Amino acid sequence: MENEILKIFDENRLEIGTATREKVHQLGLWHETFHCWFICSEEGKGYIYLQIRSETKKDYPSLLDITAAGHLMATENVVDGIREVREELGIEVTFDELVPLGVIDYSVTTGELIDNELANVFIYNNNVNFEDFNLQVEEVSGIVRTDFKQFTALWRNEVLAIEVEGYQLNELGERIPLKKIVGRDSFVPHEDSYYKAVILGIQALL
Repeated sequence: MENEILKIFDENRLEIGTATREKVHQLGLWHETFHCWFICSEEGKGYIYLQIRSETKKDYPSLLDITAAGHLMATENVVDGIREVREELGIEVTFDELVPLGVIDYSVTTGELIDNELANVFIYNNNVNFEDFNLQVEEVSGIVRTDFKQFTALWRNEVLAIEVEGYQLNELGERIPLKKIVGRDSFVPHEDSYYKAVILGIQALL
């Protein structure tokens, strides 16, 4: 995975070449990613779905993250990013079903990882059920959802914690119901500006 070849960009989003994934994160080179957030409405209430990253992941194991996301390879374009939804979640979604929020750029440094992303962000607004997910266990160990208003309040510093509910896979691949209270430290540390941009986009849909 570290030897995957990615396109790299300058600070003006102009493509300037390619580099391995390892080098991209070592040097903090700008690169493209694909993000897809699942949302739904039930009985007048909006929900947002979150994946639980596998505990075996090199980066941010066991933390809550975007419903489906990944890097775009040097040979791929944004439309190809839809494969992340199929691979990680086992759900077939067409690109036309997604609502684009545009490209959101952000920079996060965690230890030796310097992550400068040009994130192509999309929303999938559909009433999926937990039973619909078929998780790629190497990448994702569970799926939860939370009240979107509470999610918003968390990232606007109006509350310290929120409740998430769903399931997590055990060592046998069985789905274990999960309900717990989480704070911001339970999430992958994307910039606050990223979360707030996503929230604004979703608010227009719910």
